[in-house]
Amino acid sequence: MLTIALDPAALITTFDPRSLIYLFDMIGIVACSVSGTILAKHKNFDVFGCLLVSIVTAIGGGTVRDVILDRHPLFWMVDMSYLTVITLSSLVMQIFFHPNSRRVDRFLKLSDTIGLSAFTLIGIKVADSMDANVPVALLLGVITIVVGGIIRDMICNEIPLVLQQEIYITAALAGGILYFALHNLGVTPWVADVSAMSTIFILRMLAIRYDWQFPTIEWRY
Repeated sequence: MLTIALDPAALITTFDPRSLIYLFDMIGIVACSVSGTILAKHKNFDVFGCLLVSIVTAIGGGTVRDVILDRHPLFWMVDMSYLTVITLSSLVMQIFFHPNSRRVDRFLKLSDTIGLSAFTLIGIKVADSMDANVPVALLLGVITIVVGGIIRDMICNEIPLVLQQEIYITAALAGGILYFALHNLGVTPWVADVSAMSTIFILRMLAIRYDWQFPTIEWRY
């Protein structure tokens, strides 16, 4: 009889994180493409309008990040799977999602939160791989996720979500700080990655569930 012994410790130490990071990147691409398509379709954009919004939402932040880092060629120009996945996910959503569904807001916030979790981590890791210091890496992680959403909301004539009182950038920064803390403690890289993403996702979903918001600063005289 053939027996296979699995050593959990060996699996953790020998796991190649690159495939997991690529998966996270694609999850973020799909999530942001879906969020862009949902909002555009809710605004009654045509097929190509929805596709355009989904593209800028999914790759806008990463493009700005790579330009700042002088990282060429741009990731979506050398790997056509990005545009392919964006196109397919956008078309699927356009076919099966009703623009007047009462679940629009729920789906939009869920997909946006998934994208927030994945793209913040990707942005931080890309910046870290280019030897950026911690504050700059955190900033570029935020840029990776917020730029696409800002462009999406502006095209759809909405006040950008990140400029409202939502707990959004705060969740991204909290996850990013946790990532670097775990990294400095010598935690296995993919464990740090998953922990950071989970923290961002949970904080954002809790903020949505319990309506956590930042107060505005008002001058009283």
